[in-house]
Amino acid sequence: MATLTFVAVIAAAFLHALWNAVVKGGRDTYLAMTAVMLGQALTGLLLLPFFPMPPEQSWPLLGLSILLHLGYQIFLLQSYKFGDLTQVYPIARGTAPLLVAGFSLVILGVEMNSLEWTAILVIAFGIMSLVIVRKADGLRNPKAGILAFITGCFIAAYSLSDGMGARLTSSAVGYYAWLATLNGILYAGVIAYLKPSAITQIPTLGKKAFFIGGGASFAAYALVVWAFTQAPIAMVTALRETSIIFALLIGVLFLNERFDLGKFLSTIMTLAGAILLRLAR
Repeated sequence: MATLTFVAVIAAAFLHALWNAVVKGGRDTYLAMTAVMLGQALTGLLLLPFFPMPPEQSWPLLGLSILLHLGYQIFLLQSYKFGDLTQVYPIARGTAPLLVAGFSLVILGVEMNSLEWTAILVIAFGIMSLVIVRKADGLRNPKAGILAFITGCFIAAYSLSDGMGARLTSSAVGYYAWLATLNGILYAGVIAYLKPSAITQIPTLGKKAFFIGGGASFAAYALVVWAFTQAPIAMVTALRETSIIFALLIGVLFLNERFDLGKFLSTIMTLAGAILLRLAR
């Protein structure tokens, strides 16, 4: 992986952890998540005039991605209803790299060397090992664990769809601007039906999540979509999930979360995987 691509994905990982911390720090998860998604959609809408419309051959993948992102958003919210962030996040984010890597190998025939595959596995298991250090893990809270796993399946699916779709366009950022805008409209319609107050309260209670979280969320995934066009999707997906390191640091430094030996070892494993991925090529 080229240095510029590596740095871009690490920056995306930090921004991803930042907007997740904004959501976690909010009293109402639905409100915070909705504010972030609509802020992300507004950012995409403002950028549309500066990029060409995606070519017709990318439209089926664009439409599929819109639905997959919506599925991810809904299942993520449901996961947080039954489990906490440090249970749901590792399962969802750790599942995705493994699924993407398997699909890339078996279906897409992507060729990567043994060190790259090792790095992906180390990152995935480093993230998922965080569940083990929790008392309320997926085995003791099976409903949250299952929902988190389904969320991870959606992450893997939209990563593959976005990666293939962006490669059919002349501008990965433009492609994502359309995706974010259309997904935001669809998401707003669903949330307006499920919980209308999550939209109406944004101007008073969700401004921070709307502007900071929405902007960070758009920038984070725009960088990832661009990286999909520069490196194998499996490598980018795995490296992006090192956001768990930043999430832990933000949690400890700003959200007063406990940082124990188990979390430290999981973080070291994830970091080791990222270093291996950088050294692989």
